[in-house]
Formats: sequence, C-alpha cells, structure tokens
Amino acid sequence: MNQVDLSKPENRNFPAILRKQSIENGSGEFLVTDQRRLTFAEVDALTDQLAGGLRSIGVEPNDRVALMLSNDVEMVLLALAINKLGAMWTPINAEYKGEWLLDNLLRCRYKVLVVDDALQNCVAAVQNKLENETIVLVGDINQSTLNNPIDYESLRTSAALTVRPSDIGYGDTCSILWTSGTTGKSKGVMQSYNCWVRAIVYGASKQYNSRAGDVIYNTLPLYHSAAWITGIYRALLEGIPCVIEQKFSVTTFWDRISQFKATQTFVLGAMGVFLLNAPEKADDAKNTLHTAGVVPLSAEQRQRFEERFGVKITRGGLGQSECLLVCNQLEERDDIPLHALGFSVRDSEVCLMDDDGMTVLGEEVGEICVKPLEPYVVFNGYFDDPKATHEAFFGDWYRTGDLGRRDGNTGALFFVDRKKDAIRYAGRNISTMEVESVVIRHPDVREVAAFGIALAEVESEHELKLNVVLQDGTHLTHEDLAGFINENAPHYFVPRYMEFVDSLPMTPTNKVQKFKLREAGIGPSTWDLKTSTYQVKR
Repeated sequence: MNQVDLSKPENRNFPAILRKQSIENGSGEFLVTDQRRLTFAEVDALTDQLAGGLRSIGVEPNDRVALMLSNDVEMVLLALAINKLGAMWTPINAEYKGEWLLDNLLRCRYKVLVVDDALQNCVAAVQNKLENETIVLVGDINQSTLNNPIDYESLRTSAALTVRPSDIGYGDTCSILWTSGTTGKSKGVMQSYNCWVRAIVYGASKQYNSRAGDVIYNTLPLYHSAAWITGIYRALLEGIPCVIEQKFSVTTFWDRISQFKATQTFVLGAMGVFLLNAPEKADDAKNTLHTAGVVPLSAEQRQRFEERFGVKITRGGLGQSECLLVCNQLEERDDIPLHALGFSVRDSEVCLMDDDGMTVLGEEVGEICVKPLEPYVVFNGYFDDPKATHEAFFGDWYRTGDLGRRDGNTGALFFVDRKKDAIRYAGRNISTMEVESVVIRHPDVREVAAFGIALAEVESEHELKLNVVLQDGTHLTHEDLAGFINENAPHYFVPRYMEFVDSLPMTPTNKVQKFKLREAGIGPSTWDLKTSTYQVKR
C-alpha cells in the first residue's frame, strides 16, 4: 500500500493523487473485477487517453458528463478522466427509467451522456425528449437502440491528454450527486475534491486502518457516495486494491470474499441483516474479511455478526451527500455504544439547533448543524438551485436536516430521525422512525410509513398518521393495530390517523416518498382515532 501525503492542498485532488500513485506505486493493483486487474499506472494512462477522447467530442472545463453505467471499471475510469479535464461527473441511478430518468437527465444539463449496453434501452425510451447532446455507448453500437451513439472504444484509443494536476483546485466541484428525493424533489449536490478527501482522511481510513495486503470488496452501486468513500476513492488514497462487484448477493457474498481474498467491505441497509438471516454454516468464520462497515444493525445484531463471521464491525458515524463526514467515533469506549454518531472532526464544529437557529441545551433534541473551520468542508451548493442552497444554512452553519441529541455524560451525538420525518405534537417530539420500528413488528404488517398531518390550529404541530401495507390474507383491524402499538410503545405512539393501503410511493432506490403521503393527507378511507371505539391506555 502507499498512503498519499495529503497535507498540502495541491495534492488534494484525484488527478494529483492518481499521478502520485502511478509514480510511487505504479505496479500496485487498483481496480479489480473478474475480467480485469488494473494497476495504478495503467489507470493513470487509460484515463489520460479517455480525457483526450472526451476533449475530442467537446468536453471542456466545468462541463458536466452524465454517467449511467452498471457497476464496472468504466465508471471509475470515466470519473477520473472527466476530472482530469477540469469537468464534473454526475452519476445517474441505474434503476431510473421513464419520466423519473428524463427529469434527472434534463436537470443535469450535461454536455455528454455515457451509457452502457445494459441500460441503453432506458435512455432510448426517452431520447426523443432530450436535446441533441452527445451520447456515448459502452457496448456494440451496431446493435444499439440509441440514435447515433459514439463508440466508447474510440475514446479509449484517442491520443492521450497530459494534464497538470496542479491546475486543479481542491475546492473545485468535481462531481454532482443527486439526493434520493424522499422529502421533496431531488437536488444536485455539488461536491469538491476536498469534500471527498476529508471524509476519507478523517473518517473511513481511520475506521479501517488499512495495512499491506488489504483488499476492499465493494458491492454498493457506484451512483452512491458510500461506494466511493469506503471503496473506490479510499483505495486510491491508500494505494490498495478495490474489487468492484456488479451487485450484492447473499448466496455468493462469502465465496466472492474468499475468491478475491478481500479483507474489508461496507454494506448498507438490509444487506447485513440478509447475511445474518442466511442459513448458518460450520465454517462461517473461516473467511478473509477482518473489518466491515454494516449499517444499520442493532447492538444485538452487531454482536451476532462479529461472533458468527469473525469480523470486526466499524463504529458509528454520520455523513450525507452535502457533508460527506459530519461526525464519527473512533475510540473504543465502553461508555459509548457502537451505534452512536460520535463527535465532530478537526476541521469542523457540530452543534444542535432549534428551528430558529439557536443552540439547544442539555439532552434536548435539535437539528444537527455543521460549521466548517477550514475551506470546502461542506458542499459547494445545490446545482441550479440557489434558493435551496440558501435554505440549507443558518449563517455559517450547514443544516443537515437530521435530528440528534447529545449524551450529557460523554458528549457523544446520537441520531434521532430525519427532521422532516419527525413530528411535534403537544410539545413532544416524536420520531417517526421509532414509531415505524414498533409497528413493523406486528406479524400482519408488511410495510409502514409514519408521518405528520399538520394541525389547522397550530401550524408547527402535527398529528401522527400511519399508512400501512398488510400481509396478504390478513384481517387486521385498525383497532387491533392501535392496541398492539399501545401495548408495545409509549401511548403517544398510537396515531390519530391510520390508513391501510396497497402500496407506498417509493423512489427507484426503495425509499418511501413521505412528501407524497403528506400531500395526500387524509381521505374517506382514513381511520380516525377520535371517531373510533378505541380508547388509548396511558
């Protein structure tokens, strides 16, 4: 491995880091798949050629290149080549299609779109509604469903473009990643090189503490920032290999870990639970993995995972597209649970604020806000959206939209809920996430979304509503479910409103669009606690 010295700002951009790795660690493997094993020197040379090819089709500094690609080496090569031109890459979710895809593409205002064989049909379906921007196909153009695509191979064989990484500023916007759109229309987050670098230097690298021989195994989609922080970019900074897997698979996960002799990984969402729920084997702990980030898991699940698979799970933290590292915990302290968010890092301050931007006291819940102490700690703004950018700040403090509380004894931060997913009623803050965690335990409930319905009398307060998808063939009543909640949670978790629905509105990344539920409000089929026969037990 070869940890690049990033103490100097001129080194804190990816073309400069790649060039240093090419010189100092050229024969070291960087990007690995079943078919390819590329060294740092090979990636540096290939991206010079790609940069030349992109320049030949009109990509200039500050242009945007949209990448709609499957998980593969080409996504990384293109991102690095685009940055060598002083341009920005913006990934398009590989699960987008139809109007959702069209909207995202139009809002990117890209100069060039690169798509591959597997995803070209989605683009072809909306191409007549796009402008006449250039489209590059990674695949067979003779069999393409696109109109007049450019062959990616012609870019790969172009004359190399030699760049001077010193001409690139560490605060320049290098990428635009789009939010998931769960609380409103998605926004393009403009990220600088330093935003990425600091998240790795002060966060991921300290969590994994890499050593010679380590290999990262990435199964996360490359349109997700976590894949780059824990995988691709961390491998680039540390000089170690990163395996790029096409997709996550429970049945093959451990076999693939062994095949690549992987020692580190990071999995999100239900992936960790799926691995835990898979049938146990006598040799579960006989694998090469030694460190894993598994988010989220309960304390009990973490312990079972570590014991069963012989893997150390990294401690908690918080990051988001706008501030890729808000806080983390690095010390092995018995008085701080593994799931705690931890503390701020050296280049920023973190505090909890109320709706007026005033610091909350004691263990009161407040919005987690970040104040940079150095340049380019948080994002460079939302693309084409100055209003949203302005609303994201209290003066110098970036507002994360996450609610937290601070432990009075240790000072550690804990996550409570997304701000728009928490409601205030009768002076009490209610976490919709906690409500959902109770309701989903009922065996007849398949899915649930808890959210607030604004009170006509008090604009700042909300009544709780649940939209519930039941298991097939069940005959659960609203009163039955209210009773279950009443018996298993604080009385104020019993909602004012409930509605049994066939489905919940989801984003292509399977997140509930609660803003749509709030907009729909209550209707003829909504159950109302106040007009029902159920009496809440306090």
